[in-house]
Amino acid sequence: MLSNFLVSQGSFVAKTSPTGSGILPTGSTAQRDGSPSSGYIRFNSDDTAFEGYNGSAWSAIGGGAASGIVGVSTFTSSGTWTKATREAALGVTIKRVIVEVQGAGGAGGSFYYDGSFYSAGSGGSGGYAKKLIDVSSISSSTITVGAAGTGALYQTGGTGGNSIWSDGTNTITCTGGSGGIYGNNANTNGGSGGTATGGDLNIDGQDGSWRAGLPGGSIYGHAGQTASFTNNSASGSVWGDAQGYGAGGRGKSTSTGPGADGAPGIVIVTEIAG
Repeated sequence: MLSNFLVSQGSFVAKTSPTGSGILPTGSTAQRDGSPSSGYIRFNSDDTAFEGYNGSAWSAIGGGAASGIVGVSTFTSSGTWTKATREAALGVTIKRVIVEVQGAGGAGGSFYYDGSFYSAGSGGSGGYAKKLIDVSSISSSTITVGAAGTGALYQTGGTGGNSIWSDGTNTITCTGGSGGIYGNNANTNGGSGGTATGGDLNIDGQDGSWRAGLPGGSIYGHAGQTASFTNNSASGSVWGDAQGYGAGGRGKSTSTGPGADGAPGIVIVTEIAG
C-alpha cells in the first residue's frame, strides 16, 4: 500500500543498485519546483552542480561543477571572446567574467636641432578600465586591441590605439595616449593620457612629461627610460621604447631622430564559474 502511494506520487528516489547510487531529480534552473520546501535537493543541469533549497533560496551544495576563477583569456591582438568555446575548453559553465581593458601608449616626439636644442615631449599612457560582468545571457564579445603609437622623424609621436570590449550589453572603451610634441620649438609638451569609460573602475592614462621627461606609466607596463645614445645620424636609433602594455614612449632628447614607440594595448578576460 505504501509503496504504491509513493510510486503514484512520483516522490521516491530510485537507485542504481543496493550498493550503487541514488538518482536525484535533474533539470534546468527554469525547471525547479514552483513552490519548493526546505530540504529539497536536485542536480541543476545549467550549472552542472548539486543544489538545495533552504527555505528561502536555492544554493549550491558540495560536489559537481568547479567554481571560482577557472580560466584567463589574454588578447594582445583584436579578436572575439566566445563563451561556448571557452566553456568547452575548460569543461565548466562560465557565469561571470572580470574584464580588464588597457589602451595603447603614445610615442615620444622627434628631437630637432636648428641651432637651438629642443628635446621633444614624451608620450601619454592609455586609459585602463576593469569591470565584473554577468555573462549568463551573453554569448560573445568583440575585442579591439589598440596598436602602439610609433615615433617618426620630425614629427609629433603617434597616438596609441583604442582598446575596447563590446558584448552588445556592455561597452568598455579605453583610448590610447597621445604622442609627445615634436621638438621644433620650446613648447614641447608631453602627450595627454587616454581616457577610460564603461568599467566599474576607470583610470585615465598618465600624461607624458615635456622635454623628454618621463612618459606616462600604466597598470601593465612601464614608461620608456633614457638610454645611452651616441649615434648622431638623422635616422637616430631606439630611444627608451615603452615596455609591457599601455605605457608611453620617451621623447627624443639628443640627436635628430624619432621618438620612442609607446606600448600596445591589451584586454584580459578572467573567467569565473559557479
